[in-house]
Amino acid sequence: MGKTAFIFPGQGAQYVGMGQDFYDKMPVCRQVIDKASQVSGLDIPKICFTENEEINITEYTQIAMLSVEAAILKAMEQEGLVPDVSAGLSLGEYGACIASGVLSLEDAFSVVRKRGIFMQEAVPTGGAMSAVMGTDAAVIENACRETEGVVSIANYNCPGQIVITGEEEAVAKASEKLKELGARRIVPLKVSGPFHSAMLTGAGEKLAEVLEGVNVREPKIPYITNVTAEYVTEASQVKDLLVRQVSSSVKWQQCVEKMITDGTDTFVEIGPGKTLSGFMRKISRDVKMLNIQTVEDFGKTAEALKTRASEVEKRRNQSTNSI
Repeated sequence: MGKTAFIFPGQGAQYVGMGQDFYDKMPVCRQVIDKASQVSGLDIPKICFTENEEINITEYTQIAMLSVEAAILKAMEQEGLVPDVSAGLSLGEYGACIASGVLSLEDAFSVVRKRGIFMQEAVPTGGAMSAVMGTDAAVIENACRETEGVVSIANYNCPGQIVITGEEEAVAKASEKLKELGARRIVPLKVSGPFHSAMLTGAGEKLAEVLEGVNVREPKIPYITNVTAEYVTEASQVKDLLVRQVSSSVKWQQCVEKMITDGTDTFVEIGPGKTLSGFMRKISRDVKMLNIQTVEDFGKTAEALKTRASEVEKRRNQSTNSI
C-alpha cells in the first residue's frame, strides 16, 4: 500500500462560508482561526463567513484561505492523521510548510498576511492572467518567449490546462498567437494581479526581508515545492524557495507526478473547493482522491484513512508473523 499526501489549494478556491462548520463545531479549528485573527490583526471569521468584498482581495484572501486550511490540518493531526508527504498550489504551499513542521502556525500566518499585502501592492493595475486549454506546454513556452513584453507561464496545472501571466498587452498578444497555433480555448482570469510573473519580483524581495526574522525548522515530513517540483529536505532551502515562488512558475502537475512516481497513491485535498481534485483527474486516474472542505467530509475522510492505516498495520503484522 502506497503513501498518503495532504495537498492544499491556492487562491481562487475561496468562497463565503468556507470553514464555518469547522469553526462552529470543532474547538481546535476555532483556536487556529482565532489565532490567525490575533496574528494578522484581522477579523478572519468575518472575512470567511459573512458576505463581503474582502474575501476576493489578495491581501485578505491569502490569510483567510490559509487559516481554514491550517484549521482542518490541525483537526486531522488531533485525530492522529498525518501525511507521508505534502504539497500546496501557490499559497497552498504554506499549508504544506505547516504540515511538514518547517513553519509554526504563528509564523505562517504572519508571513502570509504580509505576502498578500506585498503581492497586492506590487502591481495594482496593468497585469493579466489567462488559462490556456488544449495546447502543449512547449508550444506555450515558445509563444511566450516570442512575444514582446513580460509574459510567461504562471501555472502548469494539469495536462491541457496551463496559465500564462504578465503584462496585460503581452498576455493578450501571446493569447492571440496561441489561438493561431490551435489552442482549444483561452479564458482570461479575474485576478487582481499577474501572479507568478517577473512583475512580482519586488514582492518577493520584500518577502525575503520578512523571512529573515522567521525561524524555519527542519522538515519532519517531506514536502514538494512549486518552484522545482522537488522535495525540500533541509531548513536552509525553505526561505529562498518561498521568495522565488512569488515570481516563478508553479509546477503543480510536475509536483503531483513526482509524488505518484515515489509511491503516493492517496491524496487528500484540504481546504475550500475541489480545484486540485479536478486537476488530478487529468493528471492520473490511478490514485485515490479525497476532499475535506466540510465537517462531514472530515468525518468520512478520517474514517477512510484510519481504515487504511489499520489494514497496513494488519498486513505488517501478518508478514512479521510469517517470517
